[in-house]
Amino acid sequence: MEVPATPAMFIDSTIVARNVERLAAYAGQYELDVRPHIKTHKSRRVAALQMDAGAVGLTTAKVGEAEIMGEVADDIMLAYPAIDPARTARIARLATHATVRVAVDSLAGAERLADAANRVASTVGILVDLDVGMGRTGLQTASQCLKLAQYVDETPGLRLDGLFCYPGHVGGPADQQEPALRDVSDKLNEVLLIWERHGLQARIVSGGSTPTAFQSHLVPEYTEIRPGTCVYNDINTVKAGYCSLDDCAARIVCTVVSTSVPGKVVLDGGTKTFTSDRCAPAPDSGHGFILEFPEATIGRLTEEHAEVDIRNCQSGPKLGQRVTVVPNHICPCVNLQDAVWWRDAEGSLEEMPIDARGKLV
Repeated sequence: MEVPATPAMFIDSTIVARNVERLAAYAGQYELDVRPHIKTHKSRRVAALQMDAGAVGLTTAKVGEAEIMGEVADDIMLAYPAIDPARTARIARLATHATVRVAVDSLAGAERLADAANRVASTVGILVDLDVGMGRTGLQTASQCLKLAQYVDETPGLRLDGLFCYPGHVGGPADQQEPALRDVSDKLNEVLLIWERHGLQARIVSGGSTPTAFQSHLVPEYTEIRPGTCVYNDINTVKAGYCSLDDCAARIVCTVVSTSVPGKVVLDGGTKTFTSDRCAPAPDSGHGFILEFPEATIGRLTEEHAEVDIRNCQSGPKLGQRVTVVPNHICPCVNLQDAVWWRDAEGSLEEMPIDARGKLV
């Protein structure tokens, strides 16, 4: 086939399969369910691989993603507050023919979902969102969680399914995460105990993230985990020590379009290809890692240009040469693509659409 134009993202199916299988094996060892977040791949094809590997359902952020992924799984969680009427109405309609669960951290959010569900005679599962340290969403105390759970349990159109958290504040080396995860466990346990005293049950306790994915057993309250990035991985996960470059399934191929400025080359992908995200564990490392020129640094990005400092390279890339970049943060990079190139085990390429690209609501 004709060589794809650049910039172009390539997904290595063999690495994807290995990453999916690794998470499934870990979860099986510790009797955890997996409900992967599709925010990284946004692809029905990859979601189907995850479901085939034993995932109990899928996690999305937006209802538009949920509607698309409902073609792959009949059990969908929205890990995002649903407040506006347009969104709650669509969630309620989806719940007429699929199991739909929503993380909720306010009485108003629960009320609006109940109203929408009752208008179409559906039932929406609710997971009460507890802030375990991230400080983004989630109720702050066990008593607040109890009050919301009691409302849900008593309200037609809603079903109390359990407890939700996101330990996004827990990072650093995996072997140093235990104290922070013990604190997460303590917070969850406090809520579960007060629920039990009031006759409420949490059939699902949903948590997890890519940085903590393989330490999830340190939070014994979890029944399921929702990592997303680890299906592809990126320079964030590499430099944080959670994987190696060989575990990065997504790479962006670019072409050198200018060598005119001394000590520098320019690639044909800028913020519209890589986003402007820095590497969280190594913020001064540039905007990605060039596999063929590891001493190079992708410095300034503008919309369509990546300026690469090659002064530390013995010899830099030539004009017209193609290079392979592992981006810092793969999730928003995927969302910038209409389609990517899926490379099978034999090396053949197939254009794969990003099915849930741009689903903001």
